[in-house]
Parts: sequence; structure tokens; C-alpha cells
Amino acid sequence: MFTSVEQVREALAGEGYVADERLATTVFLQTRLDKPLLIEGPAGVGKTELAKVLAAATGRRLLRLQCYEGQDETKALYEWDYGKQLLYTQILREKIGQLVADATDLDEAVERIGTQESVFFSDRFLAPRPLLEAVRSDEPVVLLIDEIDRADEALEAVLLELLGEYQVSVPELGTFTANHAPYVILTSNNTRDLAAALKRRCLHLFLDYPAAERELQIVQSKNTGLSDALATQLVEVVRGLRELELRKAPSISETIDWARTLAVLGVADLSAQVLSDTVSVVVKYDKDVRKALDALPRLVDPNATVSEHKHNHHDHGHHHDHDHPHGHDHDHDHGDDGRAARLAKDKPGRFTDGYYGTPKRSETATLGRRRAL
Repeated sequence: MFTSVEQVREALAGEGYVADERLATTVFLQTRLDKPLLIEGPAGVGKTELAKVLAAATGRRLLRLQCYEGQDETKALYEWDYGKQLLYTQILREKIGQLVADATDLDEAVERIGTQESVFFSDRFLAPRPLLEAVRSDEPVVLLIDEIDRADEALEAVLLELLGEYQVSVPELGTFTANHAPYVILTSNNTRDLAAALKRRCLHLFLDYPAAERELQIVQSKNTGLSDALATQLVEVVRGLRELELRKAPSISETIDWARTLAVLGVADLSAQVLSDTVSVVVKYDKDVRKALDALPRLVDPNATVSEHKHNHHDHGHHHDHDHPHGHDHDHDHGDDGRAARLAKDKPGRFTDGYYGTPKRSETATLGRRRAL
């Protein structure tokens, strides 16, 4: 167990994770209070990585439940090994026959078999999944419940018993209570609001993109091979890209990948041209790439002048309609504040029609009319 916040920072740093005071304090409180920790924030800021390094720093085994839409409790808690039950039934068919051989009628035969029901619903046939495995573990573990916002709300209800009391109830066998309280970390990318009952059981931390100084420390800690001067400049460029209203802002891990890419290429000078040639390392959607290519020259040199749309190496047949105000949605042309737009995405009700590429209602209705014709 950690004895101070500073010890937490040192332990995480020893595993290559650069934590600020707020994050280290929250982790320290989690380990001392035996409370689950819910971490919310944009993708790629180190939420999942924190669980991994915490397990490494404390010598605990890491158990991971990756959440997804439509997931049910059998994939999270436990399920019965029906194949094994059936195999045992076939093997013991003769014994079962002897059990009911002298039964006078069908009701008596069923009654006799019923008395043996516990044999087939016993620990021998129980297949624990991550949640039950964390409770039943003979050694302390770190339980990562990753991207809980992707799962259905029903799974949140299943989690409440575990998060509140570190126990899991199996109707056929009873209640299992943890001998060693696991360190539970839940992560969320804020794609939907989580239930108040779940949040109430957890310590909470919102993890945003780090300040420039800390992001530079993170990049340097990964030994990317890029010089400190270029790494400093690259971090500023990435932060500038995050100011744009992109469909997916560059993550910290992608900043590290970009640094390694530039190091492999032997880049000695961070020019707009070399960044444009490698921008796909951090920007993953075509519309975002066009916005990034327009912004990169001024991010590298605010005084630079660039010929309009000189991006032939990324021409996928998209035509820019400069005369029509709705030709392409270049948000910077409208003077939108990228930072304000990104912060607005973290507010309740932030998801409107068309967010993350989903069709707008107006587009869906138009498509429906066309199909009808």
C-alpha cells in the first residue's frame, strides 16, 4: 500500500507513466479508501494505461473487462459450462438410470433427479468471468472495466453490487465476497452519461489532455528517439491540431507515435512539408486530414504564407467548392473557437444529429424519400 501521494507518483513514473498531482492524489485515495475509481475523459489520454501501470507498480494481476454494446452479465460475471455439464450427463447416464430404476412413476423419477441438481450446478461447472474472477481471486488484483459507456445500462446495474461491496451473488451457489479488495478502475470516453448510482459508488476523476509541459515529459519518457527541441515543437503542433474541431482529436499515444515516426525518418527540422506527409499518424479521418493540412503551415510558422489547397499528395477526388459557402465545412474559415467546441462536447446533451458520422435526421428522411421513389 502506498504511504504518500509522492510515492504514487514515483511508482507510476517507474513504469513510464507521468502523473500530475491531482491524478496521483486520486490514486492514493483509491488505494487507501478501497473505493473504485471512475475515470472519464476523451479517448487516448491514458485512462486504460493507468490501470496497467498501477497493476505493474503494485505487483497485482490485471483483469480486464472490455465493454461493448449488447454485452450481458454472462460475459462479465459468470456463466455455466453447459458443454461440460452435458458431457458429464452422458458419462453418468448409467448411474442416473440406476437412480431412477425403481421409481414407481415419472413424478418420483423427476423428484429423485431433482435432489441431485446441485451436483451439476456446483463450482465444478462454474465458468467465472472477469468480475467474479476478481472477487474470487486468492491474490490481490487490479480490475479494469474499460469503456463502460459503450455497454448497455443493464450492465451498470449488474456492477452495483460489486462496486459497493466487492461481492457477487450466484443464485445457485450463494454470495462470493472478495478476500482481497481489488483495485477497480472504470473508464469512460463520455459517449453517454452514466447512472448516478454507479458514480456514487466511485471516486471520480476527469482526465483531459495534459498541459504542454507534462505531455512533453510523457513523450520524452517513451524514448522516441526524437530530440528534445523537435519533441517540444511537435507537442505544440499537436496541441494546435486539438484546437481544431476535428472528428477525433490526436491522442497522447498518437503524439508518441508521430515522434517515433519522425525519428525513424531521421527528421532534423520540423517543416510543414514533413508534417503534412506524416499527418495520417495522428489524424485518422479524411475531413480531419484536410483541416489539418490547412492548419499545419501556420502551426509550424505563424508567419508563413501557403498557396491555397496545395495538397496534391492527399487528393482522393474531393473537390473544394470555394464559391459556395457550404461546399466544405472548413470550420476555421468561420472563425470557430476549436477549444470551446471541444469543451462543449464534454457537456450533457452534447451529441447532436450527425455526431461521429451518424446520418442526420434530415439526411435519413431524404434517403427514405429517394428509396420510396
